Amino acid sequence: MPFLIERAHEQAALGIAQVETGQFAEAITNLQAALKNRPNDPDLLYYLGRAGGLLSKQSIDTLLATSPESARAYQSMAENYFVLRQMPEAEKQYQQALKLRPDTPNLHLELGQVYAMTARWPQAEEQFRAECKLQPGNAEAAYRLGDALLHEGKAHEARESLERSDKLQPQMPETLYALGKAAWLESDAPAAEKSWVALLSIEKEGELAAQTHFALAGLYRKQGKTPQSEKEMQEFQKLQAPSPAQSAPGPNQ
Repeated sequence: MPFLIERAHEQAALGIAQVETGQFAEAITNLQAALKNRPNDPDLLYYLGRAGGLLSKQSIDTLLATSPESARAYQSMAENYFVLRQMPEAEKQYQQALKLRPDTPNLHLELGQVYAMTARWPQAEEQFRAECKLQPGNAEAAYRLGDALLHEGKAHEARESLERSDKLQPQMPETLYALGKAAWLESDAPAAEKSWVALLSIEKEGELAAQTHFALAGLYRKQGKTPQSEKEMQEFQKLQAPSPAQSAPGPNQ
């Protein structure tokens, strides 16, 4: 055991030194090895994350320098614009990438998300459909298509796509919420309740859980189940209430 601890210290020190000297790939190897003996070590996790980020940047910089007119270069620039919420530029770069390589996985999915972010749902639907055709086993593409169809009021088509997504990758909270909404719009209360209850067995806190409690409250109220409706509203209000840290006055208040 002392040998293993000493070895872990050596690998950690070497990995950190390699980060500082720009040997990012080698640093990642040594830091990952050190983490096996020192899991959750904050310093190792920090340097591993830093090494990964710098290696990624180095790779992208090389891509843009050596192949600036390639589909992957346009995709990389589009992803940066998307993160910066510069949607017109992101759209332009994704379109350039698709002109060069229309069958590249995830390009249609990412362009669809640009349209979704700007509420251009018919265009989003078109891109998500293209991605589903290209990758029929992609659960996210099926979910995104279902979500776009929901925004367009096409509940039945949305439900079919969301059910496919749930089969491909079961128990994803976002899919379950949307699936429940599609079922509710089709007046299938038992299916809506089933999806939302399943979601709450996975997701206990956060905005999605709050929205689901609110949706269930409406469902039970419409069914005349007043106690259940009131209980769901109480859960919704608990999740909406600010935490003590958020509600505490600041030093200048």
